[in-house]
Amino acid sequence: MSESVDVVLIGGGVMSATLGTLLKELQPDWNIVAFERLGEVAQESSNPWNNAGTGHAALCELNYMPNADDPSKAVGINEQFQLSRQLWSSFVDRGILDEAETFINATPHMTFVRGEKDVAYLRQRYETLKEQPLFQGIEYSEDSRVINQWAPLLMNRRRAGEPFAATRVPSGTDVDFGAITRQLFRHLEGQGADLRLDTEVKKLKKKSDGTWDVRYRRRVGGATGTVNAKFVFVGAGGWAIKLLQSAKIPEIKGYGVFPIGGQFLKTTKPELVEKHRAKVYSQAAVGAPPMSVPHLDARMVEGEGSLMFGPFATFSPKFLKTGRWTDIVAQVRMNNLGSMLKVGATNLDLVKYLVGELMKNFSKKVDSLREFVPTAKGDDWELIQAGQRAQVMKNGKLQFGTEVVSSADGSIAGLLGASPGASTTVSIMLDLLSSCFPDQKAAWEPKLQELIPTLGQKLNDDAALARQATGITAEKLDILG
Repeated sequence: MSESVDVVLIGGGVMSATLGTLLKELQPDWNIVAFERLGEVAQESSNPWNNAGTGHAALCELNYMPNADDPSKAVGINEQFQLSRQLWSSFVDRGILDEAETFINATPHMTFVRGEKDVAYLRQRYETLKEQPLFQGIEYSEDSRVINQWAPLLMNRRRAGEPFAATRVPSGTDVDFGAITRQLFRHLEGQGADLRLDTEVKKLKKKSDGTWDVRYRRRVGGATGTVNAKFVFVGAGGWAIKLLQSAKIPEIKGYGVFPIGGQFLKTTKPELVEKHRAKVYSQAAVGAPPMSVPHLDARMVEGEGSLMFGPFATFSPKFLKTGRWTDIVAQVRMNNLGSMLKVGATNLDLVKYLVGELMKNFSKKVDSLREFVPTAKGDDWELIQAGQRAQVMKNGKLQFGTEVVSSADGSIAGLLGASPGASTTVSIMLDLLSSCFPDQKAAWEPKLQELIPTLGQKLNDDAALARQATGITAEKLDILG
């Protein structure tokens, strides 16, 4: 006979950790079981070495503003990140998260471009964004002396006469999503939640009463079992599609995912780390997915500073870094095959880009780094493998965002996609609460408002409110720029 619980969370990443913590705050009496197939949480996309740690607020990422005159998407991404900042601030106040410095640090966000066309674009982008309340403080320069003060590694021995420009936002952040995940799960266990590591969910089956049987297998010893849950969240990264297909919900029909891996060059050499205290993004190569925009990032993980440059795209048929070689084939169904073939036929630029990336050896990757850091030496850097991302394929198109797929009755939901991912976790989970728990929404509203004071308001529409809200979270999280 299976055990019965209120909520099952599948996957030990920041998405499951955030949703579980919110539900425990909103409904303390609910029983929660979380499954993670590995021996620790935060070992896939949430691990700090599997992502760039950028608190994505569209301060420096050009792909969120392809039209320099239209800030709407950039503003929307920033609004979402402000929700994360407010919730993290509340969690620090309540002791749910540790001191802010253990997971977030003030790190200016910069954009650096070269060539007349990109300089003109960045200049116009700056003119547009400086009028937006959430982007107050953005700076722009085409002066090598100014940019050298912002990021010396970028300008040392830069070729004379080359057009270049940069923007800088001092209020940017570097985030260790692995630390957030571990701290939230630790709190959840302290509140009675049951975290089961080394346990892989094999199948989801809906019962006639609307609940779900979650069938699992222990990876050590092979013991099997079943947990019956009223609600299931599939936050399993690339494996989410496999489990949602297992659940046979009609809403997953037509979906497929395309796995893209990544590598970074990394250094902890003190003399380099000291000279670069920013995250610097540039333009993506033709055909490159948004998550492959080149960037040079200052990182702070467990108190140690480092720099990362990349990513360099890799290809593996696995949906997770620790996935299976058959993943890409196992997802194929009659209802998504046509869409997936169309994606392959209409994304030749992406195929060309991936082939070019796969042909780069270490020396070529250091050459790419030298476009950012002209004085870079290969001996100072090492190559590390980053996480796997599974980009959504739907209706014959490759999508570069995140998407929640939920059943009509709201009893199960899963997250597909990647960027901006972890930075907008709170916004994604709030939307999920509204769609999957409509009957509880009114009762939960006061608590949610307490945790996120500006919930339901657009900060960018009210300059005074934006200054107040961002100022409070900057102080509480100790990230004053």
